[in-house]
Amino acid sequence: MKKIKEVIVVEGRDDESAVKAAIDAEIIITHGFKISPATWELLRKAEEGPGLLIFTDPDHAGEQIRKRLAERFPKAKHAYLPKAEALRKGDIGIENASPENILAALEKARCTRTDDENNLAADLFTTEDLLYFGLIGESTASKRRDQLGKSLGIGYGNAKTFLGRLNHYGITKEEYYEHGKALFADND
Repeated sequence: MKKIKEVIVVEGRDDESAVKAAIDAEIIITHGFKISPATWELLRKAEEGPGLLIFTDPDHAGEQIRKRLAERFPKAKHAYLPKAEALRKGDIGIENASPENILAALEKARCTRTDDENNLAADLFTTEDLLYFGLIGESTASKRRDQLGKSLGIGYGNAKTFLGRLNHYGITKEEYYEHGKALFADND
């Protein structure tokens, strides 16, 4: 079984079980949004040691927990599981995903860029990049962002969120256009 060095942060015990079925890793459970002082301390120690990998559910609550964790731990990696892979009988959560899909999401984990890296204006993505693949301004834009987000490992987001993730997770323009052209060959 593959091992990940970072400590993986999930929301609940069922998520922990699902991740442990896919990979050998240390896991910290937040128990939802109300994170205890003891858990915050564990997270701090993990960040100082092997590092953190935030892996929350692909729903509104999961995104809120992710944002809260990212504010405190800006150096943490982020892994995203597409909603379609986390859905079972109307319930969305990591616990519903297959070990293969969990492993694939974790292998695509990304770090947030530092401020110095974000200041490289030539490397920043703009709405022009989103327009190139029809990720904004078209009836299929949402579906296309979902597909490209899955391919890049940054998850789904509205146009503003998607653009922010492109600019903050160290994705290169070459990588973006390579994945986009593979998915949307009609844009060549």
